[in-house]
Amino acid sequence: MSQVRGNLFILSAPSGAGKSSLINALLERHSDMKVSVSHTTRQPRLGENNTEHYHFVAVNEFKKLIKANDFLEWAQVFENYYGTSKQSIESQLAQGIDVFLDIDWQGARQMRKVLPEVQTIFILPPSKQELENRLNSRGQDSSDVIKSRMDKAQAEMSHYNEFDFLIINDDFDTALYQLETIVFGQRLKQINQALKFNTLINDLLPA
Repeated sequence: MSQVRGNLFILSAPSGAGKSSLINALLERHSDMKVSVSHTTRQPRLGENNTEHYHFVAVNEFKKLIKANDFLEWAQVFENYYGTSKQSIESQLAQGIDVFLDIDWQGARQMRKVLPEVQTIFILPPSKQELENRLNSRGQDSSDVIKSRMDKAQAEMSHYNEFDFLIINDDFDTALYQLETIVFGQRLKQINQALKFNTLINDLLPA
């Protein structure tokens, strides 16, 4: 079998849709899938480790990387910068690893311009009320913060139609199965299978 290049996926969702839980559950099942570790200029939060959760860098270093064209996509969110490393993504894809980018619709737009083959997935909650319930269940935010998060979530969800796939995260196991199906569907495309099993196919076909 020949080495098949990995597939690149973008997962986007509003806060509270369950995106992180779905990604984590998928990675627990499959060692040949990874989440891209982004660069950021924000300070690490409690429990976050450098190179594991983010590559934490200074603003001047981040700007140098921008000038060197080292990012596939980058954005400034308030006072902080976030970016996806070209070298890191390319290295993992070349090893046959499927890579997931956890970025918003704006980052997805940038990525499609650079890598048209990227597959984009949007995750929606089953209802507006359920989304609000999930945000409230965290018990960490005031009603004003929750309202702000809901407004932001609705703005993000208005871009769902820019994505290739849509998953409604009502039942978690069903949503996970659907996400897994999308990934394996990409792996089973003819071009990937023909490369992976080229020796077998050549043997099966007439000389």
